Amino acid sequence: MGAATRQRITDLAHPELPAPVRALNLLGGPVADRVASLDEDELRAAARRRASAYDFGPDTYRTPLGILLAALAREAELSVLGRVLTRQLLIGLLTTRLRLCRLLDDHPEIADEAVPAPIVILGLPRTGTSHLQNLLAQDPALRSLPYWESLEPIPERLADDPRDRIRRCEYALRFQHWVMPLFPLMHEMTAGACHEEIQLLAVDFSTMLFEASYHVPSYRDWYVATDQTEAYRTLRLLLQALQWMRGPRRWVLKSPQHLEQLGPLLRVFPDARIVQTHRDPVRVTASMCTMATYGLRMNSARVDPVRTGHYWAARVERMLRKSVDDRPLVPREQIIDVRFDQFVADELGTVERVCAFAGHPASDTARAAMAAYQARHARGRHGTIVYRLDDFMLDADERRAALRFYQERFGVPDE
Repeated sequence: MGAATRQRITDLAHPELPAPVRALNLLGGPVADRVASLDEDELRAAARRRASAYDFGPDTYRTPLGILLAALAREAELSVLGRVLTRQLLIGLLTTRLRLCRLLDDHPEIADEAVPAPIVILGLPRTGTSHLQNLLAQDPALRSLPYWESLEPIPERLADDPRDRIRRCEYALRFQHWVMPLFPLMHEMTAGACHEEIQLLAVDFSTMLFEASYHVPSYRDWYVATDQTEAYRTLRLLLQALQWMRGPRRWVLKSPQHLEQLGPLLRVFPDARIVQTHRDPVRVTASMCTMATYGLRMNSARVDPVRTGHYWAARVERMLRKSVDDRPLVPREQIIDVRFDQFVADELGTVERVCAFAGHPASDTARAAMAAYQARHARGRHGTIVYRLDDFMLDADERRAALRFYQERFGVPDE
């Protein structure tokens, strides 16, 4: 698929799934209940068997897990494949929690690890966050989270070869791209590329990750009404454990979630150096609605583009309003703004500016690695997706008026 290829997704409402997936989904709920139970006690027991451990640590995760499971049962309309994948996800997160608690018991010195001034990129998807993070991560003096490590951050044994975890991640990505062949045009994912720490926040079951994978509005209601500081403390513990196992100790982090969680983020990482990316929010809304709707085919028996589009249009607006309202929480010397158009015009110059802001000037070795990465990862090399608000019965003029406050605050141009 060439760089000039432009794809319109025509099956958003009625996904054209591979024949084996369609056959599996036809088996229906009773079969799914037997082969993919989402009962909380059974999930916890399965995780204990997998981890060969018993202690989940503080019970703070139980409330969000219960709310999530109730929302999955009432609202998500899971397909059979969705139940199987969801069970795997939840057992994996519980297993990570068990392994983290065991590791901390065996090595209490991990809790004394400093996490100095992490570089935290926050911005909506499609604003350059992933590319910027991956460029920064080419610096061998900075620590980032590859996708394979985000899925299984704590090995069963410290001496285990990570290649087994990498192979499992590669298999999962091949399956994902089989079911969603156009997804790499929206967001390229490889086992070794940087990933969001949102997967680590999910170990507390308190994260936006679940919204991105399922229609769970009641879980969303709980999430936005709840102080997320505890989940960020768990994130810090995981970062401490990861850097203790494999340095260096200066992290490059990234997630759209942080846009509406600046308070908890700064309570847990008070010296964070924050990089906020900006792009035309109407264009971003169209691409986010498309990505979210397309992704629902992995888990949902029914996909409603209009419902999903209006859901994410509202979420985009809320995240941007929170980012504006909470901006005064961030000391001026700890935040820098990066506009998408300026980043695209001078990627390496932007990275140099971010490094200087973070007090981490790039070395010659880092600059060479960043330039090599840039040469291998030209924008649109896999092709591009056509994003249209009218696929979701959203009005561009209405969204432009609703989001103008953000564009005026940060000087973001229309596209």
